[in-house]
Amino acid sequence: MARVFQSARLFLRRHETTLWWLHSGYALLVGLLAMWLGARDFTWLRLVVFYIAFIWVTSLFLPSIGRHPRLSAEWRERVRLAVNYFHKNFYQQLLFFVLPLYYASTTFPSRNALFLALLALSAVLSTLDIVYDRYLSVRRPLMALFFAFNLFACINVMLPVLWSVGNYWALWASGILATAGFASVLYRGTERGGRARMLVLGAAALLFLLVVLFRSFIPPAPLRLARVEFGRSVRNLRVVAPMACLPASFSGRVAVLTSIVAPMGLHEQVRHRWYLDGRLLYASPHYSVTGGRKEGYRIWTQVTWTAGLAGRVLTLDVETRGGQLIGRAALAACPAGNGGPDQGRLSSH
Repeated sequence: MARVFQSARLFLRRHETTLWWLHSGYALLVGLLAMWLGARDFTWLRLVVFYIAFIWVTSLFLPSIGRHPRLSAEWRERVRLAVNYFHKNFYQQLLFFVLPLYYASTTFPSRNALFLALLALSAVLSTLDIVYDRYLSVRRPLMALFFAFNLFACINVMLPVLWSVGNYWALWASGILATAGFASVLYRGTERGGRARMLVLGAAALLFLLVVLFRSFIPPAPLRLARVEFGRSVRNLRVVAPMACLPASFSGRVAVLTSIVAPMGLHEQVRHRWYLDGRLLYASPHYSVTGGRKEGYRIWTQVTWTAGLAGRVLTLDVETRGGQLIGRAALAACPAGNGGPDQGRLSSH
């Protein structure tokens, strides 16, 4: 029996890297299953609190365990790898679960697609055991930043979905928690002293400033733009004389009706911003949106168009009061020889 255990141990050591990569492939498949669940049932978001709490607490105590004098170097490494295993599994379930929610709220192409790409990269990194164990988790600043980013992404979508907190306040709450998480994890892994404390506080303040300044890069999950209709006017929340392009000889008003989908009980303020060839033409007041309507909450605005503007492009941005882009639509000129109002191109997310 001893020979069997010894042979198995030698086999595991010899093929350790290969086996970890196979496990990473399995973890990726589990992550895809979590994505499938995330697109269909939001109630699993309740696990976010427990998963985040476990990762946060164990991240704070791991340095103390690693410095314990009664533990040998071999056992310290075993404890670190065991904690990492739980962290990776929890990260995988959380990040792959929220990916569909952020994807549905992302506008392509726009700046908030960058956040979605970073979130997808973070989710994939959590499945790569070799990368996480040998490179990410052994560098405390990277580990603190990784935790803070994922904490922000999860809390930012959990608050609106589960507790109907508006996106504006969810951003602030997530930013504060992410900053606290970053500072606490980084501080626990540094040497004590005034200089180290100032360095951690400075890095945390910079992180919070980035969240505030670059909030337009963050998709307003779970808000999404379900429908955009252009026309000559709107009556009883219905578009009159729908338009898919702008005829060369057209003069008059161009109206738009948008439908914004949000979870039940969610209240947010949104507005329309009209652009003419990329230059701001009109910004509407903020309108209160109430979630829970199957057809979406409908808002309409209008601008004046003259024949002298022929050949130019009207673009509509729908955004929250925090500056997060919900969706975008464009109304271009009709192709040559097609002057009908129902000809042309309409692009929106």
